[in-house]
Amino acid sequence: MVKDEIATQGMFPVLQRIADLGYRSVEVSQVPTDEANVAALERARGDLDLQVAALSVGLKKGPTTTGDAIDADFDKIVADCRRLDCRFTRIGMMPFEAMVSKDAVVGFARDAEQAAQRLAEAGITLAYHNHHVDFAKHDGETLFDIVRRVSPTLHFEIDVHWVQRGGRDPVAVLREFAGQVELVHLKDYRVAPLPESGLELLKAGDFAGFMQAFSNLVQFAEVGQGTLDFAAVIKQALASGAEHLLVEQDQLYGRDPFDCLTDSINHIRSLGY
Repeated sequence: MVKDEIATQGMFPVLQRIADLGYRSVEVSQVPTDEANVAALERARGDLDLQVAALSVGLKKGPTTTGDAIDADFDKIVADCRRLDCRFTRIGMMPFEAMVSKDAVVGFARDAEQAAQRLAEAGITLAYHNHHVDFAKHDGETLFDIVRRVSPTLHFEIDVHWVQRGGRDPVAVLREFAGQVELVHLKDYRVAPLPESGLELLKAGDFAGFMQAFSNLVQFAEVGQGTLDFAAVIKQALASGAEHLLVEQDQLYGRDPFDCLTDSINHIRSLGY
């Protein structure tokens, strides 16, 4: 959410603003883990009492890999985790090519299992973050279930928005993954009103364009600004063993990220947390 601000303002000033809002842990994703940023995160642990919940990693270096990869940067990943007292790494998404067939997702899961075992030997847990595509099925079995079956050492980072978008109940999925889900993404699921531009397309006779607008009304939302029941979500997340509840919003629709973070944490506080 704040990667652009980190790029322009620097890591520590952004962490200071996050801590001032009341957040107590951060996850590092799509931000370079270079010496300057790692040093700022290390400083924030002492000066701001801000924990590093997880570092994002890829399994293998490739054109779509953001950040360090386990095959090429294993020693650095372990060193960064130990320096930051961070016990979790996380894979943000399986490779796109792994999404298209059962054999491909099985291959990804086998690689993830090897990586999870290797990191576990260093005292670090590897988690996998879901999207809606993880609830697609091959032979009646979801991609998520295949990964869980083939990679028993792997843990999971449940993203409740993407669970909802995948057609499942976030509370039920959190319950199913109890004991394997220390990281949870809190992100609301909002259905936007039909925009006037959609009506203009309809008036112009562009029915295909109108239907595209009509079919794409789901938005990422600040916690409490959508349709998810976060009282139930947070209660179940904690019951399932979550240690870090991480606010995330993939798109902000022109809003300032710190305003979005403020709205989200205020709603979480209103629930008694």
